[in-house]
Amino acid sequence: MKHTPRTGLTGEMVVEVVEENCINFADGRMPAVLATPWLVAYLEYVARDALAACLEENERSVGTLVDIEHLAPTPIGGRVTCRARVIHVDGPVVTFHVEASDAVEPVARGLHKRRVIDADRFARRVEKKRLAGGS
Repeated sequence: MKHTPRTGLTGEMVVEVVEENCINFADGRMPAVLATPWLVAYLEYVARDALAACLEENERSVGTLVDIEHLAPTPIGGRVTCRARVIHVDGPVVTFHVEASDAVEPVARGLHKRRVIDADRFARRVEKKRLAGGS
């Protein structure tokens, strides 16, 4: 790492709820709202982006743990602010408190861990697994 991420390092992004990131089972009884998998992805992205400035050119971070409560729905047209804050660093493992809210209420909260890895080593490991029939 260029420098070790410090406790308190934060990231933030705002996403708009659109048809493409909504539940795919909206049927009249279930209104179209932000889907949990998309919400989790956005919280991972904001943590990854916050950590990016700490990494060397050959390093990336990968998610290793997601523990998130989806607390409230956000309908199409709503905007969700996703935030990540470093709460613990243990070598290459960085733990974030993540949260999301819309204009009305908290939407999600939880923990997310990322591990800093060497991207070249990771690619070699994936290729070895692919060649061994793990694709």
